[in-house]
Amino acid sequence: MRRPQAFTPQSLARFQKTLLEWFRAHRRELAWRASRDPYRVWIAEIMLQQTRIAAVLPYYDRFLARFNDVDSLAKARESEVLKLWSGLGYYSRARNLHRAAKEIVARHNGHFPREFDAALALPGIGRYTAAAVLSIAYDAPLAVLDGNVARVLARLFAIRGDLRSHGQWKRLGERAQRLLARSAPCDWNQALMELGETICTPRSPLCHVCPIAKRCRARSLGLTAAIPAPRRKAAAVRMKIAAAVLLDPRGRTLLVRDPGAHDDVLFSRMWQFPAVAVARDAQRELAAYLRATLAIDCTNGTRLEALRTARHAVTFRNITLLPFLARIEKLPRLPRTRIIRLDGLAHLPISNATRKIAAAASASG
Repeated sequence: MRRPQAFTPQSLARFQKTLLEWFRAHRRELAWRASRDPYRVWIAEIMLQQTRIAAVLPYYDRFLARFNDVDSLAKARESEVLKLWSGLGYYSRARNLHRAAKEIVARHNGHFPREFDAALALPGIGRYTAAAVLSIAYDAPLAVLDGNVARVLARLFAIRGDLRSHGQWKRLGERAQRLLARSAPCDWNQALMELGETICTPRSPLCHVCPIAKRCRARSLGLTAAIPAPRRKAAAVRMKIAAAVLLDPRGRTLLVRDPGAHDDVLFSRMWQFPAVAVARDAQRELAAYLRATLAIDCTNGTRLEALRTARHAVTFRNITLLPFLARIEKLPRLPRTRIIRLDGLAHLPISNATRKIAAAASASG
Protein backbone atom coordinates (compact mmCIF):
# COMPACT_ATOMS: atom_id res chain seq x y z
CA MET A 1 0.00 0.00 0.00
CA ARG A 2 1.33 3.43 -0.91
CA ARG A 3 2.42 5.43 2.10
CA PRO A 4 0.45 8.69 2.49
CA GLN A 5 2.44 11.84 1.82
CA ALA A 6 2.61 14.97 3.93
CA PHE A 7 -0.11 17.54 3.31
CA THR A 8 0.40 20.31 0.78
CA PRO A 9 -2.01 23.26 0.76
CA GLN A 10 -3.84 21.63 -2.15
CA SER A 11 -4.04 18.15 -0.60
CA LEU A 12 -5.15 19.64 2.73
CA ALA A 13 -7.99 21.45 0.98
CA ARG A 14 -9.05 18.19 -0.70
CA PHE A 15 -8.78 16.34 2.62
CA GLN A 16 -10.99 18.92 4.35
CA LYS A 17 -13.53 18.82 1.52
CA THR A 18 -13.72 15.01 1.66
CA LEU A 19 -14.30 14.88 5.41
CA LEU A 20 -16.82 17.73 5.42
CA GLU A 21 -18.82 16.13 2.60
CA TRP A 22 -18.83 12.82 4.48
CA PHE A 23 -20.05 14.49 7.66
CA ARG A 24 -22.82 16.44 5.95
CA ALA A 25 -24.04 13.24 4.28
CA HIS A 26 -23.78 10.94 7.30
CA ARG A 27 -24.13 13.12 10.40
CA ARG A 28 -26.39 11.74 13.09
CA GLU A 29 -29.42 13.82 13.93
CA LEU A 30 -28.83 14.49 17.62
CA ALA A 31 -30.99 16.80 19.73
CA TRP A 32 -28.22 19.34 20.31
CA ARG A 33 -27.50 19.61 16.59
CA ALA A 34 -30.95 21.04 15.93
CA SER A 35 -29.76 24.48 17.04
CA ARG A 36 -26.53 26.44 17.25
CA ASP A 37 -27.83 28.39 20.22
CA PRO A 38 -24.70 28.69 22.42
CA TYR A 39 -26.71 27.93 25.56
CA ARG A 40 -27.95 24.60 24.14
CA VAL A 41 -24.52 23.74 22.76
CA TRP A 42 -22.94 24.47 26.15
CA ILE A 43 -25.46 22.32 28.05
CA ALA A 44 -24.84 19.41 25.67
CA GLU A 45 -21.05 19.67 25.89
CA ILE A 46 -21.13 19.63 29.70
CA MET A 47 -23.51 16.66 29.80
CA LEU A 48 -21.43 14.72 27.28
CA GLN A 49 -18.27 14.93 29.36
CA GLN A 50 -17.34 11.33 30.26
CA THR A 51 -20.91 10.24 29.48
CA ARG A 52 -22.36 8.22 26.60
CA ILE A 53 -24.69 9.90 24.12
CA ALA A 54 -27.50 7.41 24.82
CA ALA A 55 -27.39 8.27 28.52
CA VAL A 56 -27.42 12.02 27.87
CA LEU A 57 -30.36 12.22 25.46
CA PRO A 58 -33.28 12.01 27.96
CA TYR A 59 -31.52 14.28 30.46
CA TYR A 60 -30.83 16.90 27.81
CA ASP A 61 -34.48 17.11 26.78
CA ARG A 62 -35.76 17.25 30.38
CA PHE A 63 -33.18 19.82 31.42
CA LEU A 64 -34.01 22.20 28.58
CA ALA A 65 -37.73 21.74 29.11
CA ARG A 66 -37.27 23.13 32.62
CA PHE A 67 -34.37 25.56 32.02
CA ASN A 68 -34.90 26.83 28.49
CA ASP A 69 -32.40 29.69 28.77
CA VAL A 70 -29.49 30.85 30.88
CA ASP A 71 -31.66 33.20 32.93
CA SER A 72 -33.95 30.44 34.15
CA LEU A 73 -30.93 28.29 35.04
CA ALA A 74 -29.23 31.12 36.90
CA LYS A 75 -32.36 31.85 38.95
CA ALA A 76 -32.95 28.21 39.92
CA ARG A 77 -31.99 26.72 43.26
CA GLU A 78 -29.03 24.39 43.18
CA SER A 79 -31.16 21.59 44.61
CA GLU A 80 -33.51 21.80 41.63
CA VAL A 81 -30.60 21.69 39.18
CA LEU A 82 -29.17 18.65 40.97
CA LYS A 83 -32.55 16.93 40.99
CA LEU A 84 -32.81 17.17 37.20
CA TRP A 85 -29.20 15.96 36.93
CA SER A 86 -29.78 13.12 39.38
CA GLY A 87 -28.62 9.83 37.88
CA LEU A 88 -26.33 11.36 35.25
CA GLY A 89 -23.32 11.31 37.58
CA TYR A 90 -20.31 13.59 38.01
CA TYR A 91 -22.45 16.11 39.89
CA SER A 92 -19.72 18.74 40.05
CA ARG A 93 -20.67 19.36 36.40
CA ALA A 94 -24.17 20.42 37.43
CA ARG A 95 -22.89 22.63 40.24
CA ASN A 96 -20.39 24.32 37.93
CA LEU A 97 -23.06 24.72 35.25
CA HIS A 98 -25.27 26.53 37.74
CA ARG A 99 -22.42 28.75 38.92
CA ALA A 100 -21.41 29.53 35.33
CA ALA A 101 -24.99 30.49 34.44
CA LYS A 102 -24.97 33.04 37.26
CA GLU A 103 -21.69 34.49 36.00
CA ILE A 104 -22.93 34.65 32.40
CA VAL A 105 -25.97 36.63 33.54
CA ALA A 106 -24.00 38.88 35.89
CA ARG A 107 -20.88 39.52 33.77
CA HIS A 108 -21.80 38.76 30.16
CA ASN A 109 -25.30 40.21 29.84
CA GLY A 110 -26.84 36.73 29.62
CA HIS A 111 -24.80 35.64 26.58
CA PHE A 112 -22.18 32.92 26.48
CA PRO A 113 -18.93 34.89 25.87
CA ARG A 114 -17.40 34.81 22.41
CA GLU A 115 -13.80 35.27 23.61
CA PHE A 116 -11.83 32.12 24.40
CA ASP A 117 -10.26 33.42 27.61
CA ALA A 118 -13.60 34.67 28.91
CA ALA A 119 -15.21 31.29 28.21
CA LEU A 120 -12.28 29.49 29.84
CA ALA A 121 -12.73 31.57 33.00
CA LEU A 122 -16.24 30.20 33.58
CA PRO A 123 -16.66 27.44 36.19
CA GLY A 124 -16.45 23.96 34.69
CA ILE A 125 -15.09 25.13 31.32
CA GLY A 126 -11.80 23.68 30.10
CA ARG A 127 -9.97 24.19 26.82
CA TYR A 128 -11.93 21.50 24.98
CA THR A 129 -15.34 22.76 26.11
CA ALA A 130 -14.48 26.40 25.36
CA ALA A 131 -13.28 25.50 21.85
CA ALA A 132 -16.28 23.25 21.21
CA VAL A 133 -18.90 25.80 22.24
CA LEU A 134 -17.25 28.74 20.48
CA SER A 135 -16.60 26.84 17.25
CA ILE A 136 -20.02 25.19 17.06
CA ALA A 137 -22.08 28.18 18.19
CA TYR A 138 -20.04 31.06 16.74
CA ASP A 139 -17.83 29.39 14.07
CA ALA A 140 -14.75 30.55 15.96
CA PRO A 141 -11.60 29.13 14.29
CA LEU A 142 -10.70 26.89 17.23
CA ALA A 143 -9.91 23.19 16.87
CA VAL A 144 -11.20 20.78 19.50
CA LEU A 145 -9.20 17.95 20.98
CA ASP A 146 -10.96 15.17 22.86
CA GLY A 147 -10.41 11.42 23.02
CA ASN A 148 -12.15 10.75 19.70
CA VAL A 149 -10.26 13.48 17.82
CA ALA A 150 -6.95 12.43 19.37
CA ARG A 151 -7.48 8.84 18.21
CA VAL A 152 -8.25 9.97 14.65
CA LEU A 153 -5.14 12.17 14.57
CA ALA A 154 -2.93 9.51 16.12
CA ARG A 155 -3.89 7.02 13.41
CA LEU A 156 -3.82 9.58 10.64
CA PHE A 157 -0.20 10.46 11.46
CA ALA A 158 0.83 7.09 13.03
CA ILE A 159 1.64 8.68 16.38
CA ARG A 160 2.82 6.17 18.97
CA GLY A 161 3.12 6.43 22.72
CA ASP A 162 0.90 7.86 25.42
CA LEU A 163 -1.33 10.46 23.78
CA ARG A 164 -2.27 11.92 27.16
CA SER A 165 1.27 12.85 28.15
CA HIS A 166 1.50 16.61 28.40
CA GLY A 167 3.90 17.10 25.51
CA GLN A 168 2.07 14.70 23.20
CA TRP A 169 -1.35 16.18 23.94
CA LYS A 170 0.00 19.66 23.28
CA ARG A 171 1.43 18.57 19.92
CA LEU A 172 -1.85 16.88 19.00
CA GLY A 173 -3.65 20.14 19.73
CA GLU A 174 -1.27 21.98 17.42
CA ARG A 175 -1.86 19.41 14.65
CA ALA A 176 -5.62 19.72 15.11
CA GLN A 177 -5.37 23.50 14.76
CA ARG A 178 -3.31 23.20 11.56
CA LEU A 179 -5.85 20.83 10.01
CA LEU A 180 -8.85 23.00 10.93
CA ALA A 181 -11.10 23.96 8.02
CA ARG A 182 -11.35 27.65 8.85
CA SER A 183 -14.24 28.13 6.45
CA ALA A 184 -16.38 25.74 8.53
CA PRO A 185 -15.07 25.24 12.09
CA CYS A 186 -18.47 24.10 13.36
CA ASP A 187 -18.85 21.24 10.89
CA TRP A 188 -15.14 20.42 10.86
CA ASN A 189 -14.87 19.82 14.61
CA GLN A 190 -18.06 17.80 14.67
CA ALA A 191 -16.87 15.80 11.64
CA LEU A 192 -13.67 14.73 13.42
CA MET A 193 -15.57 13.85 16.59
CA GLU A 194 -18.21 11.96 14.60
CA LEU A 195 -15.53 10.04 12.71
CA GLY A 196 -13.88 8.95 15.96
CA GLU A 197 -17.22 8.05 17.53
CA THR A 198 -18.64 5.99 14.67
CA ILE A 199 -15.83 4.89 12.30
CA CYS A 200 -12.36 5.30 13.85
CA THR A 201 -13.39 3.47 17.02
CA PRO A 202 -10.95 2.25 19.68
CA ARG A 203 -11.42 -1.40 18.66
CA SER A 204 -12.16 -2.80 15.21
CA PRO A 205 -12.28 0.54 13.34
CA LEU A 206 -14.30 0.48 10.13
CA CYS A 207 -11.42 1.42 7.84
CA HIS A 208 -13.20 0.07 4.76
CA VAL A 209 -15.81 2.84 4.99
CA CYS A 210 -13.59 5.59 6.38
CA PRO A 211 -13.64 8.65 4.09
CA ILE A 212 -10.00 9.50 4.87
CA ALA A 213 -8.55 5.97 4.89
CA LYS A 214 -6.22 6.76 1.97
CA ARG A 215 -4.49 9.42 4.07
CA CYS A 216 -4.11 7.22 7.17
CA ARG A 217 -0.49 6.31 7.96
CA ALA A 218 -1.44 3.80 10.66
CA ARG A 219 -3.53 1.88 8.12
CA SER A 220 -0.79 1.94 5.49
CA LEU A 221 1.73 0.67 8.04
CA GLY A 222 -0.59 -1.99 9.47
CA LEU A 223 -0.64 -0.30 12.88
CA THR A 224 -4.33 0.51 13.24
CA ALA A 225 -4.82 -1.95 16.09
CA ALA A 226 -1.70 -0.74 17.91
CA ILE A 227 -2.47 3.00 17.71
CA PRO A 228 -3.23 4.67 19.96
CA ALA A 229 -1.29 2.87 22.69
CA PRO A 230 -3.48 1.59 25.53
CA ARG A 231 -3.80 4.04 28.38
CA ARG A 232 -2.44 3.08 31.74
CA LYS A 233 -5.40 2.60 34.02
CA ALA A 234 -5.28 3.39 37.69
CA ALA A 235 -5.34 0.28 39.82
CA ALA A 236 -8.88 -0.53 40.91
CA VAL A 237 -9.68 0.42 44.49
CA ARG A 238 -12.17 -1.83 46.27
CA MET A 239 -14.34 -0.25 48.92
CA LYS A 240 -17.18 -1.34 51.17
CA ILE A 241 -19.76 1.20 52.26
CA ALA A 242 -22.31 0.31 54.92
CA ALA A 243 -25.48 2.41 54.95
CA ALA A 244 -28.36 2.60 57.41
CA VAL A 245 -31.96 3.00 56.26
CA LEU A 246 -33.66 4.19 59.44
CA LEU A 247 -37.40 3.67 59.15
CA ASP A 248 -40.07 4.90 61.57
CA PRO A 249 -43.64 3.52 61.92
CA ARG A 250 -44.93 6.15 59.45
CA GLY A 251 -42.64 4.95 56.66
CA ARG A 252 -40.29 7.89 57.03
CA THR A 253 -36.52 7.73 56.84
CA LEU A 254 -33.59 9.94 57.76
CA LEU A 255 -31.22 11.48 55.25
CA VAL A 256 -28.01 13.33 56.03
CA ARG A 257 -25.48 15.59 54.38
CA ASP A 258 -22.35 13.79 55.46
CA PRO A 259 -18.97 15.52 55.10
CA GLY A 260 -17.03 12.25 55.35
CA ALA A 261 -14.38 11.26 52.81
CA HIS A 262 -16.65 8.73 51.13
CA ASP A 263 -19.26 11.39 50.41
CA ASP A 264 -17.42 13.06 47.50
CA VAL A 265 -16.65 9.68 45.99
CA LEU A 266 -20.09 8.16 46.18
CA PHE A 267 -22.88 10.48 47.25
CA SER A 268 -21.71 13.71 45.62
CA ARG A 269 -22.54 15.91 48.63
CA MET A 270 -26.27 15.33 48.15
CA TRP A 271 -28.86 13.89 50.51
CA GLN A 272 -27.90 10.34 51.47
CA PHE A 273 -28.50 7.66 54.05
CA PRO A 274 -26.11 7.63 57.02
CA ALA A 275 -23.15 5.67 55.67
CA VAL A 276 -19.57 4.85 56.47
CA ALA A 277 -16.64 3.13 54.78
CA VAL A 278 -16.01 -0.16 56.58
CA ALA A 279 -13.02 -2.47 56.85
CA ARG A 280 -14.13 -5.77 58.39
CA ASP A 281 -17.36 -5.98 60.36
CA ALA A 282 -19.89 -3.83 58.49
CA GLN A 283 -22.69 -4.19 61.04
CA ARG A 284 -20.52 -3.38 64.03
CA GLU A 285 -18.74 -0.47 62.33
CA LEU A 286 -22.02 1.01 61.09
CA ALA A 287 -23.53 0.69 64.57
CA ALA A 288 -20.56 2.56 66.03
CA TYR A 289 -20.96 5.28 63.40
CA LEU A 290 -24.68 5.70 64.15
CA ARG A 291 -23.96 5.91 67.87
CA ALA A 292 -21.24 8.55 67.39
CA THR A 293 -23.06 10.75 64.84
CA LEU A 294 -26.79 10.29 65.54
CA ALA A 295 -26.81 8.98 69.13
CA ILE A 296 -28.65 5.84 67.97
CA ASP A 297 -27.83 2.79 70.08
CA CYS A 298 -28.14 -0.41 68.05
CA THR A 299 -27.62 -2.57 71.13
CA ASN A 300 -30.73 -1.36 72.92
CA GLY A 301 -33.89 -2.22 70.99
CA THR A 302 -32.75 -1.07 67.55
CA ARG A 303 -31.47 -3.88 65.34
CA LEU A 304 -29.62 -3.55 62.06
CA GLU A 305 -31.12 -5.95 59.51
CA ALA A 306 -28.86 -6.75 56.56
CA LEU A 307 -30.42 -6.09 53.14
CA ARG A 308 -29.32 -7.24 49.71
CA THR A 309 -25.96 -5.87 48.68
CA ALA A 310 -25.37 -3.86 45.53
CA ARG A 311 -22.41 -3.09 43.31
CA HIS A 312 -21.46 0.41 42.29
CA ALA A 313 -18.56 1.79 40.27
CA VAL A 314 -17.17 5.32 40.29
CA THR A 315 -14.14 5.88 38.02
CA PHE A 316 -11.53 3.41 39.30
CA ARG A 317 -13.40 2.53 42.50
CA ASN A 318 -15.29 -0.75 42.76
CA ILE A 319 -17.72 -0.29 45.61
CA THR A 320 -19.83 -2.82 47.46
CA LEU A 321 -22.88 -1.22 49.05
CA LEU A 322 -23.97 -2.95 52.25
CA PRO A 323 -27.40 -1.58 53.23
CA PHE A 324 -28.97 -2.25 56.63
CA LEU A 325 -32.54 -1.56 57.74
CA ALA A 326 -33.19 -0.30 61.25
CA ARG A 327 -36.76 0.14 62.44
CA ILE A 328 -36.86 2.98 64.91
CA GLU A 329 -39.70 4.54 66.91
CA LYS A 330 -38.54 8.13 66.57
CA LEU A 331 -36.10 9.60 64.09
CA PRO A 332 -33.64 12.14 65.51
CA ARG A 333 -33.89 15.74 64.36
CA LEU A 334 -30.41 17.14 63.99
CA PRO A 335 -28.63 19.78 61.87
CA ARG A 336 -27.91 18.70 58.27
CA THR A 337 -30.55 15.97 58.41
CA ARG A 338 -33.88 15.58 56.67
CA ILE A 339 -36.85 13.34 57.41
CA ILE A 340 -38.83 12.15 54.41
CA ARG A 341 -40.97 9.20 53.42
CA LEU A 342 -38.90 6.42 51.90
CA ASP A 343 -41.17 6.38 48.85
CA GLY A 344 -40.67 10.13 48.39
CA LEU A 345 -36.96 10.09 47.61
CA ALA A 346 -37.62 10.68 43.91
CA HIS A 347 -38.44 14.30 44.77
CA LEU A 348 -34.93 14.96 46.07
CA PRO A 349 -31.54 15.23 44.36
CA ILE A 350 -29.87 11.91 45.20
CA SER A 351 -27.08 9.85 43.67
CA ASN A 352 -27.45 6.49 41.96
CA ALA A 353 -25.79 4.86 44.98
CA THR A 354 -28.50 6.25 47.25
CA ARG A 355 -31.15 4.97 44.82
CA LYS A 356 -29.67 1.46 45.03
CA ILE A 357 -29.73 1.53 48.83
CA ALA A 358 -33.34 2.77 48.82
CA ALA A 359 -34.32 0.04 46.34
CA ALA A 360 -32.89 -2.62 48.65
CA ALA A 361 -34.93 -1.25 51.56
CA SER A 362 -38.13 -1.03 49.50
CA ALA A 363 -37.67 -4.60 48.26
CA SER A 364 -37.44 -5.86 51.85
CA GLY A 365 -41.04 -4.83 52.47
